[in-house]
Amino acid sequence: MAKNILHTIEKNMMSFSKGQKLIARYILDNYDKAAFMTASRLGKTVQVSESTVVRFATQLGYSGYPSMQRALQEMIRGKLTSIQRIQASDGSLGGSDLVTNVLHRDMERLRTAIDQTDAAEFDRVTELITGARRIYIVGFRSSSFLAGYLNFYFRLIFDNVTFVQGGAAGTFDQIFRVGPGDVVFAISFPRYSELALKTVRFAKDRGATILGLTDSEMSPVARAADGTLLMRNEMISFVDSLAAPMSMLNALILACARRKGTDVSTSFSELEQVWEQFSIFGKTEDE
Repeated sequence: MAKNILHTIEKNMMSFSKGQKLIARYILDNYDKAAFMTASRLGKTVQVSESTVVRFATQLGYSGYPSMQRALQEMIRGKLTSIQRIQASDGSLGGSDLVTNVLHRDMERLRTAIDQTDAAEFDRVTELITGARRIYIVGFRSSSFLAGYLNFYFRLIFDNVTFVQGGAAGTFDQIFRVGPGDVVFAISFPRYSELALKTVRFAKDRGATILGLTDSEMSPVARAADGTLLMRNEMISFVDSLAAPMSMLNALILACARRKGTDVSTSFSELEQVWEQFSIFGKTEDE
């Protein structure tokens, strides 16, 4: 319903009560602000009770106000500028204990992830990755750090990994040999990178299998992907909390290593010998 919430409001305008029409008109005119308001704050803004706001959400077909709010957020979060993000979150990080507030948000997102993760889809994505002829990892902007993290560990597990970096022409230089049998694992979170989407479309046209780690079925990468791991990130002012996506990548790395079995143990045994030979990690005081 996220795509059609504004259309649904307009379609049902005549059936709303006087108070609900005030809510409806405010959302239609200021949906970017309403998406981050509590029910109480929205009610005070349009001068109706909080219960009226909750009933309005229910009448639209949502289970409650939080569900309607998430629909609004999903509709706009990929389009907000950094300044709009700051304005939208104004007041939500209030109080003196900022660090506790942020950590609690991360923990709540992880709890949600546990409930919403599709285990069957996770297993399918793992199988496609481990069976790929070549693995391309794509991630730009803030997602580039997640892509780099995945690349670091995948290169310890697989010998067929390409980390797609750079911009514009440089990106396509690194992926132009992609084709059937290859997997492109694209990581994309709001604000969605247009270059990431173009890279995915290029690979898909070449016959590659597209897998994605993204926040919503509505995201551009999810719509183009053959398999998707959905993991909501938390928008905290102008930054994105990537705690939940990072946790999903940890699970994916371990699942791929387990599926590879003894090959991984052999690789790490050889690596440990190399690291020790060249004193890569040094020695502790007890050694």
